[in-house]
Order: sequence, then C-alpha cells, then structure tokens
Amino acid sequence: MSKNITPYKESSLSKKEQVAQMFDTISGNYDGLNRVISFGIDVKWRKKVLQLVSDTNPKTILDIATGTGDLAILMANTNAEKIIGLDISVGMLEVGKKKIAEKGLSDKIEMQFGDSENMPFEDNTFDAITVAFGVRNFENLEKGLGEIKRVLKPNGIFVILETSNPTKSPYKQGYVFYTKNILPLIGKLFSNDNAAYGYLSESASVFPYGEALNNILRKIGFINVVDRPQTFGVATIYSASKK
Repeated sequence: MSKNITPYKESSLSKKEQVAQMFDTISGNYDGLNRVISFGIDVKWRKKVLQLVSDTNPKTILDIATGTGDLAILMANTNAEKIIGLDISVGMLEVGKKKIAEKGLSDKIEMQFGDSENMPFEDNTFDAITVAFGVRNFENLEKGLGEIKRVLKPNGIFVILETSNPTKSPYKQGYVFYTKNILPLIGKLFSNDNAAYGYLSESASVFPYGEALNNILRKIGFINVVDRPQTFGVATIYSASKK
C-alpha cells in the first residue's frame, strides 16, 4: 500500500483537499512543467496509452484525474462517441476546457468536476478508463481503484500511466539524483509553490509500482493485469480488465 504523502505537511486539510489546492495553484504552468520534467517523453507514453485503448474500439471513455485534459484530448483520436475528463481541481479543468474548445472538441469531450473515489456514474458505464499520473494522488488508493472497477463495463479496459522507479544501475542512481535535486529546481522556475513540486517528487518515490501495483489491482478484482515499464523504468503503463 502507498504511503499517504501530502503536499502541505502542516495543513489541517485532507490529502484530497490539499491535492486540489495544489493543482489549482499550479494549473497555469502544469502543461509546460510536464514537458520539461519528462523532456517531452510523456507525450510518447500517452500515445502508447492511446494505442492500448484504441485497440479495444471503445464508445465511451472516462479519463480520471484528467488535469488539463492532455490524455482526454488524445483519446479523441479513437472512435469513441463520448469522452469524459474527471478531476477535483477546478483550475486544471478550466485550463482543459479552453484547450478543448480551441481544438473544436467540446461536443466530444466533457470536462467534469468530481471525486475519483466517489464518482457520479452508474455501474458498468464506460468501455475504457484511463488515468495518467493520478493514482498516486488518491487519498485511498484501494477505494479509488474499486470505484474505477465499479464504473468500468465488463471486458472494458483500464489503463494507468504512472511514474515508477528504475531498478537497474546507472538509471536508478540517476533517477534519484534527478528527482531529489533537479526536479525541485525546475519547480521553482514554474511556480512559487515549492511544496507542490516536493510532493510530486516524494509521492512518486514511495508509490507502489510494477508487481506491487499489479497485486493491488488483482486484489481489487481486476483481471488480465499487465505492466509495461517505459524509458528505463521511470514510468510504467499498466492495463487491466474486468470480468
């Protein structure tokens, strides 16, 4: 199980409230930060998620922790009739809505405020569910994954893109140095909220990955669980389905 790391350690707010506040604060700079932090490789990772989802030919897609909608927008390249992006950060959703409108996708993609651990959808609603760099922000990981399983249709696909930790030298040592020393410096260039970037680094370092996350998914009841490490293991794509 993941450790319950929070963005603002002195805050009396819940992790969920702190995460929403953090992303509201950095929403205007978030897209640029993503490109810089990953050297643009995150775009390649998202395209692999797109391929996994496209192969199942879904008609309805839910993108959880959608943020500014990067993955939801990419999912417009599928044959899906409806795509919903869900997030608890109003600031991130507003940025996403502007991007979607600019691309003329407002009829296809709906950005919706909502809690991934208490979703406003009926059972067995979506053919595909995605979440990119979001599951480690769940306040209760198993509850959030259980909600995802509930709203996923039988035989539907669930795909996670999340940071992970390289296990082989020298990538392991290089990753630790980068996340502890370089990432906070990059964060300072993008925002005055230094705590946010410390949280992003710390939460990534302690979150379960690989077989550990596979086992949690199986415990929740997902089947056909597969993990695919990306770029020397700095990120991993997980896919699973439901009976």
